[in-house]
Amino acid sequence: MKETLVQALETALAQLVQEGTLPPDHGVEVQLTRAREREHGDFATNLAMQLARPARRKPREIAERIAAALPDVAGLAAVEVAGPGFINFRLADDARFAVLAAIADGGADYGRSNVGQGQRVQVEFVSANPTGPLHVGHGRGAAYGATVADLLAFCGFDVTREYYVNDAGRQMNILAASVWLRYLQKRGVQLPFPANGYRGEYVNAIADDLAVLLNDAGVHPADAVLRDLPADEPDGGDKEAYIDAVVERARELLGPTLYRQFFDHGLNAILDDIRDDLGAFGVHYQNWFSERSLADSGAIDAAVALLQERGALYEDNGALWFRSTEYGDDKDRVVRRENGDYTYFASDIAYHRDKFERGFDRIINVWGADHHGYVARVRAALRALGLDDARLDVLLVQFAILYRGTERVQMSTRSGSFVTLRELRDEVGSDAARFFYVQRRCEQHLDFDLELAKTQSNDNPMYYIQYAHARIASVQRQAAERGLSAAAANGPEVSRLTLDPETDLLTRLDRFPELVATAALAHEPHQLAQYLRDLAAGFHAYYNAVPFMNAEDQELIGARLALIGGIRQVLANGLGLLGVRAPESM
Repeated sequence: MKETLVQALETALAQLVQEGTLPPDHGVEVQLTRAREREHGDFATNLAMQLARPARRKPREIAERIAAALPDVAGLAAVEVAGPGFINFRLADDARFAVLAAIADGGADYGRSNVGQGQRVQVEFVSANPTGPLHVGHGRGAAYGATVADLLAFCGFDVTREYYVNDAGRQMNILAASVWLRYLQKRGVQLPFPANGYRGEYVNAIADDLAVLLNDAGVHPADAVLRDLPADEPDGGDKEAYIDAVVERARELLGPTLYRQFFDHGLNAILDDIRDDLGAFGVHYQNWFSERSLADSGAIDAAVALLQERGALYEDNGALWFRSTEYGDDKDRVVRRENGDYTYFASDIAYHRDKFERGFDRIINVWGADHHGYVARVRAALRALGLDDARLDVLLVQFAILYRGTERVQMSTRSGSFVTLRELRDEVGSDAARFFYVQRRCEQHLDFDLELAKTQSNDNPMYYIQYAHARIASVQRQAAERGLSAAAANGPEVSRLTLDPETDLLTRLDRFPELVATAALAHEPHQLAQYLRDLAAGFHAYYNAVPFMNAEDQELIGARLALIGGIRQVLANGLGLLGVRAPESM
């Protein structure tokens, strides 16, 4: 109905323009909202007040002319001009009941729309370095990115979900060196482990595999490994310089072929684990994009050459710098170091150029909040390349802080002391994890309450919503056992739904499609989570107040069964978009 009324208003405006009441270039878009108070009707618009200045007329006069120019709308009982120029719309009772037929016809597709009109959108999310298992911090980005992508797809966008695999660069080399040192220890070589190496148990597991696979092929004596290395941090040295020296020693002693085996074995083992972990979390991708492929294909060289050609680079002290301050950044950035190696930023420039060349209409990056300072330099690079950075949206996800009781759990991939996403799922379940991660705006900090997530009570919002769905399923089973059935959603019986709670529930159900579209376009899954909680609250209150099975009027029972059947479908559709199950019983 909202869409129908918007179209009717647009028709009225076109007629007023044709008559000369409004200028053709008034530049005002139709905005229609649901009335906050029922006495004001069902929908309202302040369109006349927005048109007052360009039309040089009083708002109330314009409102009256718009109302008079409106075409007939089925299901509309009244159009009222109120106050200084508001236009209120009041629906006929029959129009309120039409939502049940729409839900019955749509089923699992109720709420689906073509708002996106097939626009191609890429959503890149998680993209954690494959240097260790995913932890609970990554989980929020995974839940948020997956839900944003699913909402957009449900609203008619052509969505590609992508994981950018950082399979090149310093951190991966540190992982390879860490695996090699653990392998040496397992082959009997006594060595200290670097302060800045990766220490997790998963590194030992990878080293175990290589110890069997390679036997002693990668073994070198301790003195060859440690000779002339700088001091590590425990000995008063610089841990960064030390680990870089260890990486170079690994390359030197192993040679390119063996070193690549250590590198790739660590990468593939961890990447397989990440794929499995995310798959079990209900998160799937159409594309896993390799950073290494950018170098292998020459894409980094090409992007840097284009920047050079456009005068966006300069040399200083042997390094190649991007003039990012000329494109909105706070300082210039290195793209190629003195030793000739490209920086991570250079790879990212090439990666974003590749995204644009693939023809996406919109590009959405879901990044951790710690990447906030990175946004300006990426936008600067796009501008310098002659690309439209307005097509890029960067959504920053704040950290999820995990608590056990009152104790905050520290997380560090390097030290190995962290709670993995898999451990979180095992403890609270994927449903709770997915819901709790998206119930707040992505830019808000999230304190993840483990105890609440496991509680089966009304205080747990996910349980409260799931219980509403299960409760309706239980009522439907009881009705079937008694030979009772729901009235036809488009039948006359549903006109018996005249109680205030029933009217409120019908209005909530009618809002679902526009709510989904709003949440998708705003990239705000929390709007859907809140909607479902409100719908569940409305149902629970209705259930507790109305004796479903005790009424002697079977026609009324049938109407109410049709209503709660619609509620059940909408709860299932909404939970599905959040990646959460809709259980039949609890």
